[in-house]
Amino acid sequence: MDPELEPFIPFLPQTDPTDPVATRRTFAALAAARPAPDTTDLEIEDRTVPAAPDVAIRIYRPRRAQGAVVWLHGGGFVFGDLDTEHPWAARVAAASGAVVLSVDYRRSPEHRYPAALDDAYAVLGWAVEHASALGVDPARIAVGGHSAGAGLAAGVALRARDEQGPPIRFQLLNQPGLDDRQDTWSQRNFTDTPWHDRDRLTVMWRHYLGSEPATAYAAPGRATDLSGLPPAYVSTAEFDPLRDEAIAYAVRLMQAGVPVELHHWPGTFHGSQALLSAAVSQRQNAELAAALRRALAG
Repeated sequence: MDPELEPFIPFLPQTDPTDPVATRRTFAALAAARPAPDTTDLEIEDRTVPAAPDVAIRIYRPRRAQGAVVWLHGGGFVFGDLDTEHPWAARVAAASGAVVLSVDYRRSPEHRYPAALDDAYAVLGWAVEHASALGVDPARIAVGGHSAGAGLAAGVALRARDEQGPPIRFQLLNQPGLDDRQDTWSQRNFTDTPWHDRDRLTVMWRHYLGSEPATAYAAPGRATDLSGLPPAYVSTAEFDPLRDEAIAYAVRLMQAGVPVELHHWPGTFHGSQALLSAAVSQRQNAELAAALRRALAG
């Protein structure tokens, strides 16, 4: 474990994914206690995207943005919202120079798959249609997210390709959850890792899928054809059950001819980049923003 991260582990809040309401409350309290991000150079606006049902989004506009990213928060498909994601979304916008559309997608188990995917896909279509109003080029719109949100972003990219839907410039997949089968080495062996472990992920997949079998849009690791997808940045953490499925997905993207940047961070655990005082966290966050900036500008 990275020596700057290890001292924080005993103080990480414990969450129980079998109780979604309590988990959301704990996570909201944790997010509220974090230092507020600097939003001096951002214009922030809450909007509603017409859909069935409508989707709430929060738009972060930096000055002179060239492109935008449909940003999908983490939380195992169960917790997280616009307010808990506010510090992260604001930092992504400020550091990357991209317009960030943070999506308040429906959460499980109240709203199982494909509710969250449908919400994210609706926001992507809206962003492309309203690119001029957002002040960006419609050909420079990315999808991205963290954890479950990164898995949703990958599912959106697959669906857009298959349905010849809105064009996607880039996919930013930070520690993505991609495969409900949980049959990789890291999934089998990381049973007591910080923040996320195998058992918690099992419960979250059950909340998301219910009794229905997973499709490739729900669990992109199941997709058999990855050709024709947008270029990707994939980031993984060493002590993360999701590590090996994300690395495997990145390699399969490469083998399918998709340009991929894969960055594995030794000594880190799932979500540890939120511990902003650690040098490795600062490097992780800077790399994510830089990858997005390059993809939307080049």
